[in-house]
Amino acid sequence: MSSRILLRVGLAVLVGAGVLGCSKPQESTEAPTGAKRSEEAQPRRKLAFVTNNASDFWTIARAGCDKATEELDNVEVDFRIPQDGQAMTQRQQIDDLLARGVDGIAVSPIDPANQTEYLNGVAKKTLLVCHDSDAPKSERAFYVGTDNVAAGRQAGDLIKEVLPDGGRIMLFVGSKDAQNAKERIQGIREAIKGSKVTVVDVRTDDTDRQRAIDNVKNALTKDPALKCVVGLWSYNGPAIIKAVEEMEQADAKIKEVKIVTFDEEDDTLAGVQKGRIYATVVQQPYEFGYQSIKLMQKYLADDKADIPENKLVIVPTKVINKENVDEFWTTLKKLRGK
Repeated sequence: MSSRILLRVGLAVLVGAGVLGCSKPQESTEAPTGAKRSEEAQPRRKLAFVTNNASDFWTIARAGCDKATEELDNVEVDFRIPQDGQAMTQRQQIDDLLARGVDGIAVSPIDPANQTEYLNGVAKKTLLVCHDSDAPKSERAFYVGTDNVAAGRQAGDLIKEVLPDGGRIMLFVGSKDAQNAKERIQGIREAIKGSKVTVVDVRTDDTDRQRAIDNVKNALTKDPALKCVVGLWSYNGPAIIKAVEEMEQADAKIKEVKIVTFDEEDDTLAGVQKGRIYATVVQQPYEFGYQSIKLMQKYLADDKADIPENKLVIVPTKVINKENVDEFWTTLKKLRGK
């Protein structure tokens, strides 16, 4: 088991959260002495939250950021999305934020191995935090997100459940370079070790949605012996569903292929609800946003009490299947403000 410290905050507690505003305006230029001292102790902070793609997954994280800014009178958050999911686009956004003089940046690195040197340079200019996907060799202050090896093990256990007699499986993800992808693959391999389940390949799509669909179709066409397909990033679940539904019209055997996914996009949850997806391992992106902003503000105020010694603030994952999908989806819609 991982020695990482779990940050246990349930989704149910957060149902009342919506997409809220940022910092409250200053009503008067003349504040009482006590208020001035309070401002001096807690200066106004400009923070940023940078995603790794444009998935709907980040809508929930944004709600968490907004809730944090509502609770913190002296914080504003610049939420950035690299629409094409490319490391260069993400770098350009970070450079722009640095030029604007932000006090802290929370980022989900797209290619941490090749971004480490760059991230170290960022860390010298502002508070740098990683969320969702870590850059453990960088000089980031801490990480907020999933224990992705543990999440991979959860997915691996689900694969063994749905394939009790074993079989060939294939994994699909945007990039194998992202730390969360590496760790999820590691966890899956650890969980299926010693079983009759075999990973025949990991196909990447560079966050191109159509390519993600085509990858699944090509894999199922060229390897009819595949027993299960696994989507590692949020949009991979919907891509798999679309691919198999289109293929089922021509080949009834496709209905026998099992599906395991990550995350909670609507099409993924609909697939679980219908029984087409066996289960999905979900994270708590709301907490990624909420905890990143709250902890950055504390860190900048020299309060590091909530940062574990290993600098890993772990948000636990949960398995969603047909039995609990309705309740989970209802809660999720409230978090999204729907």
